[in-house]
Amino acid sequence: MTRILLVEDEADLARTTMYSLEREGFVVVHAPSGRIALDLCRAPPPFDAVLLDLMLPDISGVEVCRQLRADARTRGLRILMLTARSEEIDRVVGFEVGADDYLVKPFSVRELALRVHALLRGADASLAAQGLFAAGPLRVDTEAHRCWVDGQPVALTVTELRLLTHLLGQRGRVQDRSHLLDAVWGGSADISDRTVDATVKRLREKLGTAGAWIETLRGVGYRFADHLDPDGAA
Repeated sequence: MTRILLVEDEADLARTTMYSLEREGFVVVHAPSGRIALDLCRAPPPFDAVLLDLMLPDISGVEVCRQLRADARTRGLRILMLTARSEEIDRVVGFEVGADDYLVKPFSVRELALRVHALLRGADASLAAQGLFAAGPLRVDTEAHRCWVDGQPVALTVTELRLLTHLLGQRGRVQDRSHLLDAVWGGSADISDRTVDATVKRLREKLGTAGAWIETLRGVGYRFADHLDPDGAA
């Protein structure tokens, strides 16, 4: 599930915003202050995006954004600033410290949902270009050869990581066994369809709850799901 941190000190607005985003299928965590937000962002499991109010009771949203961008652990977070201010200078400052988008209060629930979806689509493309992938509880860093599920490291072989990365890169599209043989094993004549199936099986087992994202299409191949239903079905 996509995890969003809402940083907002107005309790009523926080409740209505959380309710609206949860109806869209997001998991939303609330932080009423900037320091709490920073602590939550730096601890596992990671968030996919932060909705950040500019005016907070302790430190400003601008400073929170600046610190998130300066920290290697949180540098890739997508940040949408929420504020009652509408002057151009405030938008400029927000973008200068690294905000990805800016939404002025009062905003409609529908506009907020559309902005969040667009923010996350942009995040997928940006992360993939850096060799980083995210889906539900799963995070992968191909450059560092590291994988996490729910913030916990998972040890994968080179082939397992290559297979997982390929499926993530083609997310939502079916990959037949012959294509996977070429893409992951380089079309080796010593590798059969059974090797593909066995590797997928091991990969699912290692990924635990995240293994459900890898779908089997009988007689066709495999696909990394776009999303999971609440009951865990792809």
